Amino acid sequence: MSATHTAVTGRPPGPLPDLCAAWPDGGRTIRQTLNRVGDKWSVLVIGVLAASGPLRFLALHQRVPGISQRMLTLTLRHLERDGLLTRTAYAEVPPRVEYQLTPLGDSLRAVVTALAQWAADHDEEIKTARRAFDNR
Repeated sequence: MSATHTAVTGRPPGPLPDLCAAWPDGGRTIRQTLNRVGDKWSVLVIGVLAASGPLRFLALHQRVPGISQRMLTLTLRHLERDGLLTRTAYAEVPPRVEYQLTPLGDSLRAVVTALAQWAADHDEEIKTARRAFDNR
C-alpha cells in the first residue's frame, strides 16, 4: 500500500454489498432521512432527549452546547415533522411546552449513543489526522 492510501480495518471479510444498488429511488428517500437525523444538532437533541426524557425548551437549550435558540427551534420543528418527537403544550400560566421522543425517535437511541461514543473514543485520532493533513 502506498503512503497516500489508508488501510481500512474492522470490515468483515469478503465483498461489501452494493447498498446504493438496493435503493429503489436511487437513494433519495434514504438521503432525505439521513439529512434530517444525521445532522449534528438532530443527533445531539435526540441524544439529550433519549438520556433525559421530556424536557422544556430552555432545559433542552442548556443541555445542547453551542446551539442557538433559532437552530434549536428549527431542529425541533423538523424532528417533530418527521415524527421523531412530540411537542406538548400545557394550558398553564405561564405556558409550558415539553419535547419528548416518540417511539420512532427513541428507536434511534442506540444509534445516536453509539455514534456519540465513537466520536468521543476517536477524538484524539481524528485531531491527529487533521493536524497531519493540514501540515502536508
